[in-house]
Amino acid sequence: MTLASSSSPYRLLVAASGTGGHLFPALAIAERLATQGSRDGMPWTIEWLGVHDRMETELVGDRYPLHYVPVSGLQGGLIGAVKALIGLGLSIWQCYRLLDRFDAVLTTGGYIAAPAILAARLRGLPTILHESNALPGKVTRVCGRWCHTLAVGFAEAADRVEAPRVIHVGTPVRAEFLTPIGLDLAIPDDVPVIAVMGGSQGAVAVNQMVRQCLPRWFEAGAWVVHLTGENDPDAGSITHEQYISLPFYHNIAGLLQRSTLAISRAGAGAVTELSVSGTPAILIPFPFAAEDHQFYNGEIFVEAGAARMYRQADLKADQLAIEVLDLLNHPETLAQMRQAMATLAVTDSVDRLVHAIETAIPSR
Repeated sequence: MTLASSSSPYRLLVAASGTGGHLFPALAIAERLATQGSRDGMPWTIEWLGVHDRMETELVGDRYPLHYVPVSGLQGGLIGAVKALIGLGLSIWQCYRLLDRFDAVLTTGGYIAAPAILAARLRGLPTILHESNALPGKVTRVCGRWCHTLAVGFAEAADRVEAPRVIHVGTPVRAEFLTPIGLDLAIPDDVPVIAVMGGSQGAVAVNQMVRQCLPRWFEAGAWVVHLTGENDPDAGSITHEQYISLPFYHNIAGLLQRSTLAISRAGAGAVTELSVSGTPAILIPFPFAAEDHQFYNGEIFVEAGAARMYRQADLKADQLAIEVLDLLNHPETLAQMRQAMATLAVTDSVDRLVHAIETAIPSR
């Protein structure tokens, strides 16, 4: 391994790919390190490990040098499994060569974490793995034992994984979630607002259900901000002065801070943003999430009294409409849910994870 001199920057390779739940926490950490420097005053040089045609191509952009590896999930039967194993081997080799000039690896899980962790292990470099879900993914459960530190978003995850060092840090959110900001949508100040969010990929089934509920919610005076995603064939089919339909909205922090209630999937990133914003929620876990992990995330919020949760297959539009109206008609219940959300929020998650990274790297 090529050792960096005492005057050169610390170099961190961030392995995060695929969805906003993996990318946004990693981006929050990278931004903090790039702007504040290290504990001993040295700057950080940050580069990114990703996969072609995934969300990182757009979100990371030109902010950090982006390296690609051919890793993929195990899918497509025997032929797909063989291709995945070949891709894993090539990815480990490429990571191994790339890591010659780095001090550490940060990864937020998913299948891209496997080659990054294994290559760092071969190089003798520390890896910090952040697992945001209450039920750790397969890669985390297998590879966590080879990491210097496994940082978990929910304390409940610590009992479901083996690793030399497990710490609870919460899940990092973008800086705008930590301060009150305005909302650049033409919504009156004195009306209830319902935010509907299907995650980074949208949720067509939830969108269809919500559209059936709209007339009753409009009659109750509510405004609805509906983030439909890019793949909804019925997006734009409804026009109403109390209805704002967008495929994506850049100011999620402002929207959640303004919202009276959210209807959301239960991905780790989404529920973390809800907790930091203190927004009561009705959660509808994605039914095809790996190992049903969104349901485990949602359970934590239901048990705390911060949210209500329904299986998509069991929830009908009429039931959803009534549930929302019941909450809107009981502001004291919403206030209790908001307080419960706030108790689950970890607002210094970035600080905790930065400290874990710095602790893993010897001072020069």
